[in-house]
Amino acid sequence: MGTTPHELYEYARLRIKQKKRLYFHFVLFLISSLFMLVANKIFKVGEPNNWFLWVSSTWFFLFILHFINVFITKRFMNKEWERTQIERLVAQQEKKIEEFQSKVENDFSKKHTK
Repeated sequence: MGTTPHELYEYARLRIKQKKRLYFHFVLFLISSLFMLVANKIFKVGEPNNWFLWVSSTWFFLFILHFINVFITKRFMNKEWERTQIERLVAQQEKKIEEFQSKVENDFSKKHTK
């Protein structure tokens, strides 16, 4: 199944938007982590705990999930993958419907021939 130039353009635009958001997320993470470090260590906010480590670690984990989503998951599970999966599922459903229909017809003909 082919894709039109418009679909290719839309996919490229979507990928650029995803990457742009990821880069923004990374910059925001770095700036915020630095701000929290300064607040905790220099201005003694929340002393004696090192709360910025927990917040930064949690945020970094979320950033890694975002990274995996953009560069791994979305890269392989694109529109073409969706189409293939839909076609496969529709074919399976049609096959089951045909099997059920032939079974009903066989049962109906057996009932009326007796």
